[in-house]
Amino acid sequence: MENTRHKIARWIEATGGTTNNPDLIVEIIETALRLVRNTPDRGDLKILHTTLTEMRYAFQLFTPYRKVRKVSVFGSARTVLPQAIYDQASEFGQKIVAAGWMVITGAGDGIMRAVQQGAGRRNSFGINILLPFEQEVNEFIDHDPKLATFKYFFTRKLFFVKEADAIVLFPGGFGTHDEGFEVLTLLQTGKSEPMPLVMIDTPEGRYWTRWQEYVQKELRAAELISEEDTHLFCVVHRVDDAVDEITRFYRNYHSLRFVDDRLVLRLQRPLSPTRLAALNDQFADIIEREQIVALEALPAEANEPDLHDLPRIAFYFNKRSFGRLRQMIDAINVDE
Repeated sequence: MENTRHKIARWIEATGGTTNNPDLIVEIIETALRLVRNTPDRGDLKILHTTLTEMRYAFQLFTPYRKVRKVSVFGSARTVLPQAIYDQASEFGQKIVAAGWMVITGAGDGIMRAVQQGAGRRNSFGINILLPFEQEVNEFIDHDPKLATFKYFFTRKLFFVKEADAIVLFPGGFGTHDEGFEVLTLLQTGKSEPMPLVMIDTPEGRYWTRWQEYVQKELRAAELISEEDTHLFCVVHRVDDAVDEITRFYRNYHSLRFVDDRLVLRLQRPLSPTRLAALNDQFADIIEREQIVALEALPAEANEPDLHDLPRIAFYFNKRSFGRLRQMIDAINVDE
């Protein structure tokens, strides 16, 4: 296999392409070659080929915009919606773009169309899905270079979450709840980086309010979820409150990364010694050992040069209490 690796590396070099991660490209090709020995059937190979093709295209689509914050928006795809909900979704698209963000939707009708109408083509991504019945792309993203169409829901879902810095849910059906619960599960288990998850009702609406009551009365009361898990989402009735919830999350917090056993939180501004001491006291329950400390970029973060100058705090996180971690981020974002 070592000889095969050298041959693959020479072949990559001969293509004239450049990559910062040639070792991973070699491993991907090696994995593909192992399929010869495993003899999967043609159906399995078609799934793998389609998945890899779709992911490669989506990476290419999003890469130029990685430095721009984005929100993935879900809601009913039905053509006929109550006008109040449609107008609210359009208003959200307009106001979140005014705050410097871009939107990602499923590119279809209903809520998706409304959000992209408000956001405008320039600030929109569309992630469409092939269905047995035709789902037409709305006119605000149709034929746009920021539109991708997926065959499989699982690859499509990956990019809805991977490329998002926030998630918004308007009233919707099975698909909306599927996306909402999946994101909640990813946040609860730490399989996704912390981000705002906001449910938007109309001012007089009870759609998400009733859902929240169910979560409290059935899931929380039976201890099927923890109290801290209820901090992973919020329900609002005004677009301005949704935009504020999303943008406030990044008021000081920037991003995070695990380096060895420590969780590193990158910030916009350093915390004072008083604030750091308060965090150590307030969140001692999620610190495995030692204390939260302020530090500069670690050597392992050298592959992220754009983030090198950001101030940081780090601690040994218990890797269980992600609702409490969300509360810590909220505390970091409070102005001193």
